[in-house]
Amino acid sequence: MTHKTLIPIGPYHPLQEEAEFFQLYCEGETVVDMDARISYNHRGIEGVSMNRTWDQVPYVVERVCGICSASHPLAYVQAVEEIAEVEVPERALYVRTIINELERIHSHLLWFGLAGHFIGYNTVFMWAWRYREPCLDALEVVTGSRINYANHTVGGSRKDLTPEMVKFVGERLDEIEGPLDMFITTALEDPILSLRLKDVGVLTEQDARALGACGPTARASNVPIDVRRDDPYAAYDRVDWDVMTCQNGDVFDKVVVRLLETKEAIRILRQALRDLPEGPVQASVKEVPPGEGVGHVEAPRGETFHFVKSNGGAGPERHKIRAPSFNNVPTFRASCIGQPIADVTITLASIDPCYSCTERMAVVADRDTGEELMNFADLVKLSRQKTEEIRKQL
Repeated sequence: MTHKTLIPIGPYHPLQEEAEFFQLYCEGETVVDMDARISYNHRGIEGVSMNRTWDQVPYVVERVCGICSASHPLAYVQAVEEIAEVEVPERALYVRTIINELERIHSHLLWFGLAGHFIGYNTVFMWAWRYREPCLDALEVVTGSRINYANHTVGGSRKDLTPEMVKFVGERLDEIEGPLDMFITTALEDPILSLRLKDVGVLTEQDARALGACGPTARASNVPIDVRRDDPYAAYDRVDWDVMTCQNGDVFDKVVVRLLETKEAIRILRQALRDLPEGPVQASVKEVPPGEGVGHVEAPRGETFHFVKSNGGAGPERHKIRAPSFNNVPTFRASCIGQPIADVTITLASIDPCYSCTERMAVVADRDTGEELMNFADLVKLSRQKTEEIRKQL
């Protein structure tokens, strides 16, 4: 009988920025199974949202994920605009595109730097983060902040772009584009990255489709999905760009897809800045009638989905959020089984997980019968009891 060793990763681990728990079952140095435990970061954002006004909610959902703090508000406001049948001004659609593509560049370069750091290749880390700074400078000038931009609102954008802002963003893109070509050459030709990342953490196309993977995680496995093209929003159907895919589904291809998407983001931005139309950036929205709406956005990690229900009141009656990491974290199991332990951390990092995005807490039910064993109130009570027990032991 083969002996299996249980190796826990988390819920608190130096590699993980947030709390999440992965149990690896290993035979020798090889991973043979994995179990993921989520919801260590439950913050009740959906509940908070349903106690805010329509215009306050974008500030709340910006906090779902700091790196997707333009994507979540945009998905939310698009859902509300569907209910209220709002026609967003053309200029606002371009402003939304500019902010969200700057966010994509910032996110992908952040991830590329961290990926280099995780494998001990700190030159990649330092260079990627060095050229992420001009992008953050552009976001700060355009929105007033390097994170949590507070610009998407129901009916358009809170702030307009001045000619000076447009010029500043273009100059920052000039700073980024040359080094980005260097990064792509490094990824494609550097023998260290090739040896370390090729054939590591492979997610097959079949598994990617079966598990509902999205974003770069899916596109690196030859699944050509992208909300910006498949169900266009903002100004994405008004500019020319391509969906980037790779064939092998390994960590190396996930690097390549993100770098190529960063190039495409610059291509989109240059067109949006050039073609930015004149006019207002905010439509008048007097009320939100009863109804239901859906908004979805291609965030840097994949499709962000927001469902909003209105009863005609001052804010949402129901607000449901599904972030891309909730889909992509399960792919870690499919891609790490059969891998050596040394490759597990970079395989996990390759999906660019945001653990706070996976928060879920509702009921504990019997898997076979469906019988409810504990409801939300019971879970809260149990948590408080555990806290008291720990406090007495300290």
